[in-house]
Amino acid sequence: MIQKKLKVKGILFDLDGTIVDSKKAYLEAARVAFATFGQEPLETLAALEIPKRLEQGISITDLVGRNVNAFLDVYLKTYYAATKNLTVPIRNSEATLAALSKKAKLALITMRFVSKVSVIEELTRVGLAKFFAYVVTAEDTRAPKPSPEALIGAVKAMDVNICDCVIVGDSVVDVRAGKSAGSMTVAVLSGLYSRDELAKENPDLIVKDITELPEFLEFFF
Repeated sequence: MIQKKLKVKGILFDLDGTIVDSKKAYLEAARVAFATFGQEPLETLAALEIPKRLEQGISITDLVGRNVNAFLDVYLKTYYAATKNLTVPIRNSEATLAALSKKAKLALITMRFVSKVSVIEELTRVGLAKFFAYVVTAEDTRAPKPSPEALIGAVKAMDVNICDCVIVGDSVVDVRAGKSAGSMTVAVLSGLYSRDELAKENPDLIVKDITELPEFLEFFF
């Protein structure tokens, strides 16, 4: 990882674990899904392994049993419903995004298979919608992250070059997407992944959360 500041024109943010804390929504989804099928709930750490595996395309059969599709149907419907009320902004994220939005163009890219409208409504609820010029969900792409498609589409809409942008996310998938697209990459420790897991992907930078970003970025026009 580099020590010098990253020079950027645009910042592409992930949503869950980066801008908002979604752990309560994940746990509620697991609780309801396991109860629906008469199964004992998992401990917290094991339950949070479910979304980590889903975004990486890793099997969850050992966690939820053989009826994976039925489980996921309940789990995802519950999760998306829970995000309307249970997600909260990362601490001090509003002030950080306000400062960054004055110096760079900001976009939000999420792997949630929901409408852009629902994400904007959630961002409005937590006071963060006004900072993003562009929002992309998995419904807006043929291939969500780690495919670079959403990132490339976002920078075109923002009228900046991908090499002048940084993707900021809590997941190994965010780092992989950024590298595939040709952007700089920053991993945050405010989500589901450990420093060791993220470091294996060789991001340009690892920070505690987005509030540390201004210290490591330079801006140019």
